[in-house]
Amino acid sequence: MQRRQLGNLDVSAIGLGCMGMSEFYGPHDDAESMQVLHRAVELGISFLDTADIYGPHHNEELIGRFLKQCSEPLEIATKFGIVRKPGEYARTIDNSPEYARASCEASLGRLGIDCIDLYHVHRVNAQQPIEELMQALADLVKAGKIRHIGLCEVSADTLRRAHAVHPVTAVQTEYSLWTRDVEEQILPTCRELNIGFVPYSPLGRGFLTGSFTASTRFEEGDFRAMLPRFNEQNANHNRILVERVQAMATRLGCTAAQVSLAWLLAKGDNIVPIPGTRRLHYLEQNAAAIDVALSATDLSDLESAIADLEVAGERYTAEGMKGLNA
Repeated sequence: MQRRQLGNLDVSAIGLGCMGMSEFYGPHDDAESMQVLHRAVELGISFLDTADIYGPHHNEELIGRFLKQCSEPLEIATKFGIVRKPGEYARTIDNSPEYARASCEASLGRLGIDCIDLYHVHRVNAQQPIEELMQALADLVKAGKIRHIGLCEVSADTLRRAHAVHPVTAVQTEYSLWTRDVEEQILPTCRELNIGFVPYSPLGRGFLTGSFTASTRFEEGDFRAMLPRFNEQNANHNRILVERVQAMATRLGCTAAQVSLAWLLAKGDNIVPIPGTRRLHYLEQNAAAIDVALSATDLSDLESAIADLEVAGERYTAEGMKGLNA
């Protein structure tokens, strides 16, 4: 596995999003997740992404159990700021310095580590000054509790304000062939300020793999069932994009998922996607995307093939859209 830099944090070029090992995508199996985590390390994937609300708390606890079994050096990213009750999707956003400090201590305990490599503000509350929060996080860096600070789903203006207080190492925002809003302001700002970029849902929550057909039915507990892009009408429209990605994959002798990840990797050396999975087969397939080299012609042809397509449906429900680009 190749390595990349998020600011001055060295990580594997492809990371592993661990959210689905706890909830949101149907039933989970801790034993299976442990197998995936161990195999990821064997494949050279060292950058693991979690958050305190995944579960809530279950995901960090799972990663904590794994870390006790793993002797390889890893880079652990976790997040705070979204407050929700178990079993509920509705949430509030708390960016207060007090909550940041308390959340950090709680995450350290669940993960069983002394220092978090990359600590993300999961969502920004525009009503709470980002400068005060960044100062609190800077104090946590000085205290040796965290090594680097990240922001999620943030606006370019807020990113600049935050970075002026303390260097931001990475921004994590949804980015893929069907979600490209960040190309307008966020990616240029990250390049200007030498900030890494971590695309989550780089495979469109699985849609870009081509595995969703008109007959696909979600398991109980899979929150994609309520996402606008996955409703029947929008999904039928959005499959046109996937068909064109699959055409490129056929041409290159790889999968649509690998083309999607290779496209992201080609967008900049500061980009480290974190595809999530609970299945060994998909993990190995995703890791192999590092070996898919898209030529300038391939990239141009792919961009041209999807240029006329407008994705149907919002990324989240109305509740989920709150806090984006804050």
